Amino acid sequence: MAQAIVMPKLGQTVEEATIVKWHKREGDAVRKGEVLFEIETDKAVLEAESFFDGILLKILVAEGETVPVMSVVGYVGTPGEPIPETPPRPAAARETALATKALETGPTAQSAERRVADVAAGTLRGPVPEMPAPPSVAPPAQPQRLLISPRARALVREKVIDPSKIVGSGPNGRILERDVVAYLKRRDYDQLRITPAAKVLAARHNLDLLEIRGTGTGGRITVGDVERALAERPRPLSKMRQVIARRLTQSFTTTPHFYVTRSVDMTDLLLFRKRLKDAGEVYGVTDFILQAVILALQEVPELNSSTDGTFVRWHSSVDLGIAVGLDSGLVVPVLRAAQELSFRELHAAAEALVAKAKAGKLMPDEMTGSSFTVSNMGMLDVDNFAAIINPGESGILAVASTVERPVARSGEIVVRAVMNITLSADHRIVDGMKGAAFVNAVKRKLEDMELWKSLIW
Repeated sequence: MAQAIVMPKLGQTVEEATIVKWHKREGDAVRKGEVLFEIETDKAVLEAESFFDGILLKILVAEGETVPVMSVVGYVGTPGEPIPETPPRPAAARETALATKALETGPTAQSAERRVADVAAGTLRGPVPEMPAPPSVAPPAQPQRLLISPRARALVREKVIDPSKIVGSGPNGRILERDVVAYLKRRDYDQLRITPAAKVLAARHNLDLLEIRGTGTGGRITVGDVERALAERPRPLSKMRQVIARRLTQSFTTTPHFYVTRSVDMTDLLLFRKRLKDAGEVYGVTDFILQAVILALQEVPELNSSTDGTFVRWHSSVDLGIAVGLDSGLVVPVLRAAQELSFRELHAAAEALVAKAKAGKLMPDEMTGSSFTVSNMGMLDVDNFAAIINPGESGILAVASTVERPVARSGEIVVRAVMNITLSADHRIVDGMKGAAFVNAVKRKLEDMELWKSLIW
């Protein structure tokens, strides 16, 4: 019997996912444990492996299609094996369950069964008692059908232009050949110069030659100009970037941010870190920053809280988010109960999470539920920056680069390694005094060599 391949449920909050790429085609041999396809959720891009050996008999969900989790996306079996009838997707199953519940109080079981069958088949007739009304959503605007004559369409294809910009003079605004000719004359199309290869490329990608600026001799449009126009063509954001945009826009527009910046003298800590490295213990600067933040959050617990604007909740556990930049966007893996980890355990756990993030192996549940976040851009040569608070948190610490600067110490000018840290805080929970207390607590701990000796030695 052919085995169903289902869209895996990756985390409690993930309801749907998009197939980004199939690694196998119909008819390909599949081994158990091989990667079948890549999926994108609102949090990450992950690989889905096969649980069966056999042949990929059928692909039901194409690349780019989004479906609910646990939906059947294909079948694996032996060559020639019949493919079973595809079960309803989970969304349809839930709708049927809702209809069944709503009809439990109906007049007769027979009529209820009949109406549930109609819901499942999409042929429900008449009202369903007590069915909850879905939220009112305006249907998307349907694109207006372009009315154009065959001769006009042929001329548009020949000239490689966009016909939607032409005003038609025929019945119901139909675009006629004479309208295209008049439009070309009005736009000085005869003055256009384009290489044959560039014209073929533009036609293949449905570009409008009149909108491409030529950089060749005498303004001639070249292949390079067409490729540049293709690169500039608007394209949809990935699901991850859409979620990042939506969440951070919501945070920035609904959370009153304020910022506190402090300079930290890292000179002694860097020398201490070098001594550890010489002794065979290699730690990153981020490890020390994370540990200092954990201790500071216990000292200033208001920064380890969250609010909905009416109630405030303090989190007894420091679930520390670590911002990791990827080519596809920003992810924030979470160190659970970080206050319970020793310094060495903290280093190992953070290193493992960051490695999983960069390899695209993080599970969605590993990127949710943080109570505070650290965003370290120290490796990117920045003097200072302010980060946007992650929704559900009361603050985020932005860490800039460590650079040598002249500073006054004991009445003398000396060169020290200085790092700026900036706290972004939710003013609904935290006031300036608490914000200052937090960044000063982080500073004190990073500059306290006796503290680090006690934690490591």
